[in-house]
Amino acid sequence: MADLHLEISKDFTFDAAHHFEHKDASHPFSRMHGHSFAGTVTLTGPRAAESGMVRDFWEIDAEINKIRDQLDHRLLNDVEGLEHPSLEAIAFWVFERLEKTLPGLTAVEIRRPSCGEKAVVRRG
Repeated sequence: MADLHLEISKDFTFDAAHHFEHKDASHPFSRMHGHSFAGTVTLTGPRAAESGMVRDFWEIDAEINKIRDQLDHRLLNDVEGLEHPSLEAIAFWVFERLEKTLPGLTAVEIRRPSCGEKAVVRRG
């Protein structure tokens, strides 16, 4: 049992606009448009002896909210590091920021549910 680890996940949402400058000017995605995004942050680790938890969900939520505040109701192209805000870029951006404050972070998934699309950054 000592080699067992738990995996926990926390979902979040944000709404934002973006455009793709690499598209031809007549392409609809070159114009500013918005999406409702959904994300999932996953951590893996052993159960803490004193609490039985991998990490307190309240603490995870607090770190996600710091990131969410930088994305929600923003033009993503204006967010430093998201000048080309594809789903893949957003997933990497979120992962890179959360891995500094959430030990055990193993995956970040970003979805556009209305489009049926997602990108996942996974450690290992």
